[in-house]
Amino acid sequence: MNHNLFAALRAAFPASLDAVAIETADTPEPLFYTWRDIERGTAMLANLLDSLGLPPDSRIAVQTEKSVEALMLYLAVLRAGHVYLPLNTAYQAAEIGYFISNAEPAVVVCSGKNFGWVSKLAFLAGTAHVFTLNDDRTGTLLDRSAFQSDQHHTAPRRGDDLAAILYTSGTTGRSKGAMLTHANLLSNARVLVDHWGWAEAKAAGQQDVLIHALPIFHVHGLFVASHCALLAGARMLWFSRFDARAAVARLPEATVFMGVPTLYVRLLGEAGFTREACRHMRLFVSGSAPLLIETFNDFRERSGHTILERYGMSETVMLTSNPYRPESARRGGTVGRPLPGVQLRVHDDKGGPVADGEIGGIEVKGPNVFKGYWKMPEKTADEFTTDLWFKTGDVGRMDADGYVTIVGRSKDLIITGGYNVYPAEIEGFVNDLPGVAESAVVGVPHPDFGEAVVAIVVARPGTTPDGAAIIAQLKAQIAAFKVPKRVFLVSELPRNTMGKVQKNLLRDEHKALFAA
Repeated sequence: MNHNLFAALRAAFPASLDAVAIETADTPEPLFYTWRDIERGTAMLANLLDSLGLPPDSRIAVQTEKSVEALMLYLAVLRAGHVYLPLNTAYQAAEIGYFISNAEPAVVVCSGKNFGWVSKLAFLAGTAHVFTLNDDRTGTLLDRSAFQSDQHHTAPRRGDDLAAILYTSGTTGRSKGAMLTHANLLSNARVLVDHWGWAEAKAAGQQDVLIHALPIFHVHGLFVASHCALLAGARMLWFSRFDARAAVARLPEATVFMGVPTLYVRLLGEAGFTREACRHMRLFVSGSAPLLIETFNDFRERSGHTILERYGMSETVMLTSNPYRPESARRGGTVGRPLPGVQLRVHDDKGGPVADGEIGGIEVKGPNVFKGYWKMPEKTADEFTTDLWFKTGDVGRMDADGYVTIVGRSKDLIITGGYNVYPAEIEGFVNDLPGVAESAVVGVPHPDFGEAVVAIVVARPGTTPDGAAIIAQLKAQIAAFKVPKRVFLVSELPRNTMGKVQKNLLRDEHKALFAA
C-alpha cells in the first residue's frame, strides 16, 4: 500500500473531475480550477521534479505569494515523493539564507521579484535548481512544467517518510525545522474531516464550500484548511489575501470559514456582516492565536454562530478542538478537548501530574506528533520526556470535563521575586478594564525582583486609559506581585503574519526600563 499523503488526497477527489474545485475570489476575473486541472497540474509539476534527477526525499524550499499554482506545487512535491519546505513570505535575506543553508534544498522556488537575491543565496549554498513562480500564473516553474506529461504515477512512500519540514518562528534562538511525516499529516486530516462535520456533510450529499483566506506557508492554511477541503471533495473560494468586505460578500455561498482572531475582528467591523450573510454557514474555526472572549461573544451575537476554537502547533498539527456538536458546548477562552487519538496531560516542572484546573506544562502523544527537529537530535531528545511525551512548551490547565485552556508559552513565564506570573492571566484582568481593547504582558529585567511585570495596552477608540488608574484597579483584584509595575499605551501590538503578538519585540523594547 502506498502511504503517500497525495495518494489519499487524490483518492478523495469527486467522481466528476470536471466539477469546480477552486474558484479565485480576488483575481481581476474569477478563475475556475476543476479537479481535473489539479490532477493534471500536479502531474506536470511532479514530472518536472522527476526530470531533474533529484535524490529521494529532496527538500523543495518555496517562498512565493499565495496562488492556486503554489498549492499545486505543494501537492506535486508530495506526489513526486519529496519534502516540502514552505517559507513565510515576510522572511528576508538573512532568514532565507539560514533556512537554505540548514535544509540544503535541491530546489528553491521563489517569486520572480526576489529571484536575484534568493538565487544567489541558493547557488552559494549548493542548490542546483532555482525556479520562479508568481501569483499571476507566470514564472519559469510553469514555463518548464508546460512541456511535461500530464500523467504521473504517485511515488511510493511509507507513512514514516518525511512529507514536510516547517521551521518554527524562532522567537528565542534559531528556528527549528519540525519534520512531519505523511502519516502525521494524513492521520490529523482524517480526524479533522470527521470531527468537524466535513464527512457528515459529504455523506448527506451537501456541498461544503470553504472560504480559504489564510496564507499557505503555515499549518493552518496549508494543512488544516487545504487538507480538509481536499479530503472532503469540497470547493474552495480562494483569496490570495484577506479582505473583510470581499469575504463577507462571498459568505452566502460558503459553509466553512477558517481564520485567525484578527480576521474575525475585521469581519465584525463590516456592516454587511449579519446573520443573513451567514445563513448557509455551518462552521467558523479560529486558531493560531488566542481569541478574546469579547470577540467570541460579539461574533455569536452578530452572526448567530459560535466560533470553534482549536489548538495546534507546527510540530503536531491539531491537538485539541471544541466540539462540533452541540454548538452550545463550545466554551469561549478554551481550546476544547484533545482530539480523537491525541493524548494530552498537564505536568508540573518536576514532571508530575497536576490536579484538574491547576496550571502546568502541556505534554502530548499521538500519531500526529512530529518525527523530530531537522539536524537537531539533541534538541529533539530534550523536547521529549523519558516516556516519549512531547513537551509543547505551552502552559495551561485542563478542567474536570477535559477542556484545555492555554495560559501562555513557558518562555513567556515571568518570575518576579520568586513568584510565577502567567501573562495570559494578567491580560485577562487588564482586558476587562474600561477603555482597554487588548493588552500584552511581558517580563523585563529588574535589579531587585529579577523580572518585573509590564503591561502594554491598546485603547478602545475614543478613550485614553490612564496607566496609574489601571495599576490601581488591578491592585484591588489580584496579588500585588502580579500587578504590572508600568503600563504603556500603544496604538497596536506587534504581530506576526498569523496574528500572534510578538512579545519578544516588546521585551526588547522595554528591557532597559529598570536598569540602574
